[in-house]
Amino acid sequence: MAETPPRLEATGLTRAFGGRPVVEDVALRVAAGQVTCLLGPSGCGKSTTLRIVAGVETADAGEVRIDGRPMAGPGLHLPPERRGVGMMFQDFALFPHLTVAANVGFGLAGDKAAKARRVGELLERVNLSGFAAKHPHQLSGGEQQRVALARALAPRPKVMLMDEPFSGLDNRLRDGIRDTTLEILKEEGTAVVLVTHEPDEAMRMADEIALMRGGRIVQQGAPYNVYNAPVDRAAAAFFSDVNVIRGISKGALTATPFGDFLTPGHADGAAVEIVIRPQHLKIDFDRGGRGPLPTPQEGTPARGTVMRARYLGRESLVDFRMDCDGSKLTASVPGVFLPKPGTVLWLMIRRDRCFVFPG
Repeated sequence: MAETPPRLEATGLTRAFGGRPVVEDVALRVAAGQVTCLLGPSGCGKSTTLRIVAGVETADAGEVRIDGRPMAGPGLHLPPERRGVGMMFQDFALFPHLTVAANVGFGLAGDKAAKARRVGELLERVNLSGFAAKHPHQLSGGEQQRVALARALAPRPKVMLMDEPFSGLDNRLRDGIRDTTLEILKEEGTAVVLVTHEPDEAMRMADEIALMRGGRIVQQGAPYNVYNAPVDRAAAAFFSDVNVIRGISKGALTATPFGDFLTPGHADGAAVEIVIRPQHLKIDFDRGGRGPLPTPQEGTPARGTVMRARYLGRESLVDFRMDCDGSKLTASVPGVFLPKPGTVLWLMIRRDRCFVFPG
C-alpha cells in the first residue's frame, strides 16, 4: 500500500534577494491536524518561507506539494487561490466596511443559503454568534482575531499559514485565544504552519518546531527534544537564558571549578563550552566557609557571592559572582528566594542537565 503523503510537503526551498540568500534549502513535512512552528529571530527567513508556501512569493528553487499535488516547482507556480491554503496575519486584514458575517463569508463559493449556513457554523465555533451584524471597529482585538480565524477557515483550507497572528493581542487574552484557535484547527484536520519569534508560543502550540537561523532550519523536532537536546549553544540560548562555563578538554574530560565534566568527542586541547540553564543550578548554604559534599550527580560545589536577587512572580533570579574566577552565574529558584547582596552561597551543577558544545 502506498504511503499517504503529508498534507504539506516542501523540499529544497531557496530564495535570494539582490544576491543575498534569505531562505536556503528549507524542507517541511506537515500532516493533517499537525502544527509546525517556524521559530527564529527577526530576519531569519520565517515569513519568506511562509510566503513561498502560500504562493505569494516565488522560490528560486525547491518544490511545494499539498496532499501530494505539486503547487510549485520547476516550471510551475500555482497562485495562492488555487492552493487550498488559508492565511492569517498579525493585522487580521478585516474589511472595515463589511459586517462580521460578510467578512467571514467573503470569497465563499456556493448559493446564498449554503454560505449563510457555513458563516453561522463558524461564528458559533468561535463564540461570536451574536456578532454577525457588527463591524470590525465595534470589536475588541481578541474578537477581531476570532473573526479572522473564521474567515480563514470558511473555505475549508487544507493548510493554514499563520504569520505572528497573536502578537498584537493583549497578554491577558493571548493564551486563551491561542488555545481556542489551536483546538478549532485540530478539529478541522488542518495542517498548520505558524511563524513566531516567541519560544513560549512555539512550545505551547507546536507539535513540531523548526528552529531557523540565517535562512536555514538548524534544528527540527518535537518541542521537548528541541528544548532538551539543543544542537548548539545558540539554540539553547534562544529558548532561555543560559550560563556558560568554559574549559579545555583533555582525555575526554574538562576540569572546572565545579569538578570534571565528561566531554567525549572533543580533541585534547580543544576549547569547550558547558552550558547550563539557570533553573538547573542548585543553591546550598555556606557552613562556616565550607559547602556541601561533592556528589556524582552534581559534582563539586563552587562558592559564589550574591550580587543581586529579584522576584519575578513564579520564580526568583539570583546573580552570583564566583570566587574561583570572578565570572557571573545566574540561578533561578521557584517561588520567593531573595538573599541579600554579599551573601555567600554554594552552587552545584546537575550533570544530566548540561550541554557541551565546541568553544
